[in-house]
Amino acid sequence: MSLSVKGLSYAYGAKKALDDVSFDVASGTFCALLGPNGAGKTTLFSILTRLFIAQSGTIEIAGQDLSNKPLSALKQIGVVFQQPTLDLDLTVYRNLKYFAALQGLSGTYAENKIMESLEKMSMMERAGETVRKLNGGHRRRAEIARSLIHDPKVLLFDEPTVGLDAASRSAITKHAHALAEEGYTVLWATHLTDEMSPKDQLVILHQGAILANDKAKNITGDSSLTQTFLELTGAEA
Repeated sequence: MSLSVKGLSYAYGAKKALDDVSFDVASGTFCALLGPNGAGKTTLFSILTRLFIAQSGTIEIAGQDLSNKPLSALKQIGVVFQQPTLDLDLTVYRNLKYFAALQGLSGTYAENKIMESLEKMSMMERAGETVRKLNGGHRRRAEIARSLIHDPKVLLFDEPTVGLDAASRSAITKHAHALAEEGYTVLWATHLTDEMSPKDQLVILHQGAILANDKAKNITGDSSLTQTFLELTGAEA
């Protein structure tokens, strides 16, 4: 498995944010982590990226144990956080160049990886524009391009379409699915039921616990994903 989470629990004082969370994601899989606000998605991503340290349980990323070999494990992930992190006053290219340097990449190799990443996200024509001039969708594409530069095996997207219009959301999700088809493992956190396809792996997280983990079409059966999600989480339409 490219990403393996076993028995993960985390609490803020007396409040449990994650309760014995376990799931695996194979290489080349788009896995949607679906849950309402407050489900524990951001806490899980904070642990996966080592911003928080797991209080119990284990995580393996591309075969590397996050607790025992954190640097080796973190090298295998590319991350797009919910809050934008690009420098608005630098061009798209300069943002990626700076990130490549932080990853220890330089010279022709770094240049090739930057161009390759921009090409994958259809951002070559925007490379010389300052980020401040870009719309929300293109900023997100630039962030995804940046996350690919160091050849990660696992891509973590924490609600990357928040604040985008419908067309931009659709474009970003299509790009993410295309990356999974290329062989990347994609973990896509969202609270929106229209950002996945029936063949995708779906993990439904609610109040820190996993309610379902299977292909989306197997979880929904003859019902719509929205209806199934509302029924599982006890929410009202």
